[in-house]
Amino acid sequence: MAENGKKLHIAVFPWLAFGHMIPYLELSKLIAQKGHKISFISTPKNIDRLPKLPPNLVPFFNFVKLPMPHVEKLPENAESTIDVPYEQVKYLKIAQDGLQEPMAKFLEDSVPDFILFDFTSYWIPSVAKTFNIPTAYFSIFIAAFLGFAGPVPGSNNDYEIRKTPEEYTVPPKWVPFETTVSWKLFEVSRIFEASMEGDEENVSDIFRLYKTLEYCDVLLVRSCSEFEPQWLKVLEDIHGKPVFPVGQLPTTSYEDNTMKIDTWREIKIWLDKQEKGKVIYVAFGSEAKPSQSELTEISLGLEISGLPFFWVLRIKRGEYDDELIQLPEGFEDRTKGRGIVCTSWAPQLKILSHESVGGFLTHSGWSSVVEAIQFEKPLILLTFLADQGINARLLEEKNMAYSVPRDDGDGSFTHDSMAESLRLVLVEEEGEIYKEKVKEVKHLFCDKGRQDNYVENILSYLQNYIKTIT
Repeated sequence: MAENGKKLHIAVFPWLAFGHMIPYLELSKLIAQKGHKISFISTPKNIDRLPKLPPNLVPFFNFVKLPMPHVEKLPENAESTIDVPYEQVKYLKIAQDGLQEPMAKFLEDSVPDFILFDFTSYWIPSVAKTFNIPTAYFSIFIAAFLGFAGPVPGSNNDYEIRKTPEEYTVPPKWVPFETTVSWKLFEVSRIFEASMEGDEENVSDIFRLYKTLEYCDVLLVRSCSEFEPQWLKVLEDIHGKPVFPVGQLPTTSYEDNTMKIDTWREIKIWLDKQEKGKVIYVAFGSEAKPSQSELTEISLGLEISGLPFFWVLRIKRGEYDDELIQLPEGFEDRTKGRGIVCTSWAPQLKILSHESVGGFLTHSGWSSVVEAIQFEKPLILLTFLADQGINARLLEEKNMAYSVPRDDGDGSFTHDSMAESLRLVLVEEEGEIYKEKVKEVKHLFCDKGRQDNYVENILSYLQNYIKTIT
């Protein structure tokens, strides 16, 4: 068991997005529980915004604040994707690339045993190598997403980079089993330029990912072998390096913030008055912001569904986002008492745990999916960006979620299809399968012993790895 090996010092460096930082923090907490030291590296504002640690873990954590480099087109004080509109995210990547020197200084001074890093900072292996520090790419993306992204072109294979959005709408050649996992045209079109092409200012995401996969020593994936066995096998086959699932990392919260406790108290009073299992919880994560037309159709869909709802809505991305979206006129008056629209922070875990919540309309970000499963809430999916389409296909394939019907080309949907989807999952008999499936997989996703075994397994591998190189 890992308990008996050398206590490790592990540095972690996630991408500057809370959808990445939180899983990195969850994995770090599980490692710290075993008595290992964590250096959690990010920029000052991000570290200050992270959830508080339980007091027993504080001694094992060192939060390392690397000052955010100045990038001309990046708004001042913007340090995370929640601070900027989508089109400015690339400047965050350029700023993170500017951390190479301070990172080298930190590694030289601290000499951690291992560094876990994210795909955006593809340069970490070359910096770490200077100090003989091994690297692990910790992917917050599931195995199906990485498998779909595929092998590094040209490294002992004859696969070519897919050049058109259409090529991403079918399962790739290197996947040896039947699957429906691929993007819809609208999903890949929305991200194609930044993710697959890049520009003169910034390299593409796929370039960052391929370099990361090529040069990391170990690949850690947010997955579990019982859930994605075939996709994990694909990763081993195409990358030819050790691949370890780290479990699903269900979010654990520790709160000692009075303001947050008060916010929850108010929400709970409203939820307590609702019928059991009938409230639809709506939230699209920290990054997804619907377009005005999407917002209108979602709103009208919620209205005509007749169901009570609690909606956490992002009307802007950071203070520099000047494209404000607005609810349809009179919407809040017409749904008064039956629905609540919250435009500030809301305690997602607590809301999902409430018995009156009967379903979750979500963007399919994996942390939200895991949280829904934690509390056995069926999923209705409406994807926006990044890996969400791939996540949605896998969940549909396993009958674990229902996607709102949309036009594959432009992603449009109607308020009628929105209302029908909500009612199908929450009220109709047809929706029972989604409730059952979520209950079925809960033990895979949220069992503490199982999660603990994944962490033990990784730690004992890392300890042995270090023995072989020292």
